[in-house]
Amino acid sequence: MSTLERAYFLARSGEVADLADLKRRLKVEGCRAVDALLATYSVRRHLAAICAATFHPPAVAEPAAEPVSSEATPSAAVKTAQPDESST
Repeated sequence: MSTLERAYFLARSGEVADLADLKRRLKVEGCRAVDALLATYSVRRHLAAICAATFHPPAVAEPAAEPVSSEATPSAAVKTAQPDESST
């Protein structure tokens, strides 16, 4: 796959946010002549538009909250530990 083909593939994949991110990714992958091949205004503009339209930021997984039963709450433990004052 040529550098230009890979650039369009990555832009359409939704993995890169903008042209700078796309160029960085191509260089990391070892593609050659990235700056020269993406130098023309029309190619840069087209790739930037594709990146903007398809980019999906990675979802951050939030830890699941543990269910809390009424027996496990500190207020329930305090209520059961106190003697009943109405019986004295």
